[in-house]
Amino acid sequence: MIKFLKPLPKYIPVMIMLTYAQAGVDDEKTQQALKGIISLAKATFEFRKGKIGEPKIDIGHYAALIDCRDFYLAMTTDGVGTKTLVAEAVGKYDTIGIDMIAMNVNDLICVGAEPVALVDYLAVKEPNEEIFKEIARGLYEGAMQAGVAIVGGETAVLPELVNGFDLAGTAIGVVEKNKVITGKEIQPGDAVIGISSSGIHSNGLTLARKLLIPKYGLDYEFEGKKLWEHLLEPTRIYVKPILELLKKVEVHGLAHITGGGLLNLKRLTNYGFSLKMPPLGGIFRLIHDNGVPLGEMFRVFNMGIGMVVVVPQSERDAALDILNKYFESFDLGVVTERPGIVVENYGIRL
Repeated sequence: MIKFLKPLPKYIPVMIMLTYAQAGVDDEKTQQALKGIISLAKATFEFRKGKIGEPKIDIGHYAALIDCRDFYLAMTTDGVGTKTLVAEAVGKYDTIGIDMIAMNVNDLICVGAEPVALVDYLAVKEPNEEIFKEIARGLYEGAMQAGVAIVGGETAVLPELVNGFDLAGTAIGVVEKNKVITGKEIQPGDAVIGISSSGIHSNGLTLARKLLIPKYGLDYEFEGKKLWEHLLEPTRIYVKPILELLKKVEVHGLAHITGGGLLNLKRLTNYGFSLKMPPLGGIFRLIHDNGVPLGEMFRVFNMGIGMVVVVPQSERDAALDILNKYFESFDLGVVTERPGIVVENYGIRL
């Protein structure tokens, strides 16, 4: 572990920190701001129309699909957000690379693609050989878990722009044209299965940090670990269980539960979901106990479920058997005719 480098950033007082927007991350405002970029991005699809590389899925799904004649190339990009601030605060950089790879490959598998390669982007205030080595260890571990090759990247030294460091990546995968999963096969009555998360993963860190660190400090211990250990627990990589599942079970939909929490299910279908989520525990219990309403919790955090799988009822037990070999998995509920997401055991409608 590298020695503590600099003081923690200033945080907004705890008493007003009840929502993600109050923490400084307003998803609605972000989506509104993105409209101009998305409309122009969609307009560029025309540049590849009728050619190899023509886009075949709308912007907004987990990964883009690019027509390569015999197969689709799937492509996505993501980073780890403010989880880097926790790594920097405690001088522990050897797991943050796992998070970056997880955020990308977990999105790729949601369209049925097998991740194959990734490039990384590391922006820093100043280069540090030891920190770079630790970050590289995490990248290697994440690549091993996901079965991908890191084929290149960019390191930018930006002292006037960056105060610490930022880590992001772009990943590609491949999927046969008749095996793409978009959610269009989802029907009312389908079984909804949740694969457990390892904790907070890489979303909602801004709210969690600003709410908990000023009150408790990073060394506060609960449930056998310090707060910083809960916050830095690497994002779980679901590639291996999902790839096995796709070979053996009919799958109608896959959702990586990231920013937006359970609202990610709306990416898959206009049908609704009736769910019973696992008991609130770990970091999520601590956050809720400090004043964040349950409705906000389910809109921001994964709440213990990192990946959702939708299968026909006839495939439910087989799917659970496969997934439980890798990570604890749960029968969460069913797809409903009525739109909306209802968390029955918490009385929450999203």
